[in-house]
Amino acid sequence: MKHHKEDLAELIEGAREGEKFPLAKLISGVERPDSFEFRKELFGALAQRGLNGQNSLTVGFTGTPGAGKSSLLGELATQFLKADDGETMAIVAIDPSSHISGGSLLGDRTRLSLPAREKRIYFRSQPSQLELGGVNPYTYHVIRLLRCFFRYVFIETVGIGQNEIEVSKLTDLSFLVLQPLGGDQVQFMKSGIMEVPDSFILNKCDEEVLANSSYHMLITTLEFLKDILPGKELPPVFKTSTKTKQGISELFDFIRNAKPVGDRSKETDLQLKKWIKNEYGNFGLKILENLSYSSSSSFEVLEGKALEAIRRNLNS
Repeated sequence: MKHHKEDLAELIEGAREGEKFPLAKLISGVERPDSFEFRKELFGALAQRGLNGQNSLTVGFTGTPGAGKSSLLGELATQFLKADDGETMAIVAIDPSSHISGGSLLGDRTRLSLPAREKRIYFRSQPSQLELGGVNPYTYHVIRLLRCFFRYVFIETVGIGQNEIEVSKLTDLSFLVLQPLGGDQVQFMKSGIMEVPDSFILNKCDEEVLANSSYHMLITTLEFLKDILPGKELPPVFKTSTKTKQGISELFDFIRNAKPVGDRSKETDLQLKKWIKNEYGNFGLKILENLSYSSSSSFEVLEGKALEAIRRNLNS
């Protein structure tokens, strides 16, 4: 076992230094269906080193295919590198899984080209495993892990309705990316998703006339929603274009000034319930209700307690 612990320590050190291979190895370990023991050890070791991800900001980018999320993230990555202040960022792109292999359909991600030797930026593509939420069950653990090593963690998903809601539960700041007059606005109003993002990005604004009329339509829609959702501030709307670089630096500054949530016990609790429901249905949730636990414990501690209680009930 000692040898294994040394391996883990080495991988953590490598990941801390921004080495891609150790990080990829840790992520693969976390993504395995039977990752419980590995995660317990890994997150325990990270906590001992004071790596808890508390100061990391998680930013979500959702929206329909073709809204230009990838090129927008590429542009932000370029800004990060230009700022040259040692800040680090990771991008997790959640792709709709291919039905055949379960792998990532857009796995090559040719649209986002980053310098290969660049240690400040890490990119990971994840299949969504056809879960409607657009977030696969291990995405949460991957995000938790990346927070320990990166100042910013970006999650990009393809909007299929439910996704935005799932992603917004993991983020400190979430953006809905729309394209001018894509018919998106009306769709989103219907699906109630307008309530979820903290901010909107109207991308591909190089077509000025189209962009302006879409912008006003979106503002009107949001003002209308504000009347039915009293007490809610009108979220900011950014007009951006990766072609003309319009609005990119404003968006960049806005993200840089955002603060992480800090206390993630609510998120832990939510993800624990989601996992239990996925694995054991309402039977599992009932057992969880009768368990006394503190959400401030780590996910693995809670997961262990829940598993123990479920096994006891199954055997009794």
